[in-house]
Amino acid sequence: MRAFEYIRAGDVASAVALVSGDPGAQYLAGGTTQVDLMLKDGVLEPERLVDITRLPLRGITRDGDVLRVGAMATMEELAADVTVAERLPFVREALLASASTQLRNMATIGGNLLQRTRCRYYRDLSCACNKRAPGAGCDALTGHHRMHAILGTSEHCIATHASDLAVALTALDAIVHVRGPEGERAVPLTGFYRLPGDTPGVENALGPGELITSVEVPLLPEGTRSGYLKVRDRASYEFALASAAVAVRVSDGVVRDARMALGGLATIPWRSRAAEDVLRGAAAGEQTYAAAADAALAGARPRSGNAFKVELGKRTIVRALSLVTGVPG
Repeated sequence: MRAFEYIRAGDVASAVALVSGDPGAQYLAGGTTQVDLMLKDGVLEPERLVDITRLPLRGITRDGDVLRVGAMATMEELAADVTVAERLPFVREALLASASTQLRNMATIGGNLLQRTRCRYYRDLSCACNKRAPGAGCDALTGHHRMHAILGTSEHCIATHASDLAVALTALDAIVHVRGPEGERAVPLTGFYRLPGDTPGVENALGPGELITSVEVPLLPEGTRSGYLKVRDRASYEFALASAAVAVRVSDGVVRDARMALGGLATIPWRSRAAEDVLRGAAAGEQTYAAAADAALAGARPRSGNAFKVELGKRTIVRALSLVTGVPG
């Protein structure tokens, strides 16, 4: 790790000015992923770290049917929020499945949404990675890619997105509020993340120096049931092989409304509108859930080492829907 300058920002405007005016600068919040990438892996080598932990961006407040979450609120604070437990249970479940209590007490909501991939080729400087070094190639394509994506991939990158929380928030149409040198703007989370395409190094819609200040999270309508199912190699904290965030409203045995997003299967938190379309207006039950799962995975492009994820993803969806609705699938 090379030496860097450390500055503690006094307010949001000065933090933005410090980072936007220096291409070698980065924000520092909880640092639970960032410090690893700096100290252990050497992937990140910022020349300046701007500490934003003292900025007034921490609160969690309810405004009608919207929850406003400060970017510096911790994962543990959001998981413990009463409104989240009552109206957004799958957000709480996603947070609790993400990391240990110690990490949840450090990691921030803004940082979690921006966490980097766990792809071993990205984190190993001896390997080729287009995300880390554009044009270098992607060793994952022909290497060990069991954990890698089958949705939203390109010939330049097949790395999965790591956040559990982002999956649940994508299903909710959450909105990210950012502050940059040109002022404030709002970005729907469904348009915040970028597919790798030809530029896998461009992971999101943030411009130079832009800082996430808060996240606007719509509450689920009364009567909607939700759940987050995460399938992983071990019961302790591990990244998802496949996950599904589902929210469903059923009455008289018919699915009246549905929301679904997938994790562990795609290069970004994956909103499955095709599956939602299958579910709405259909009878709750095995046949409908299986059809929704087929629709969700219809565009999958697996490789030899992760072809099992197609069936695993489908079974995860069916199981998640069954658990949430109480109707066997």
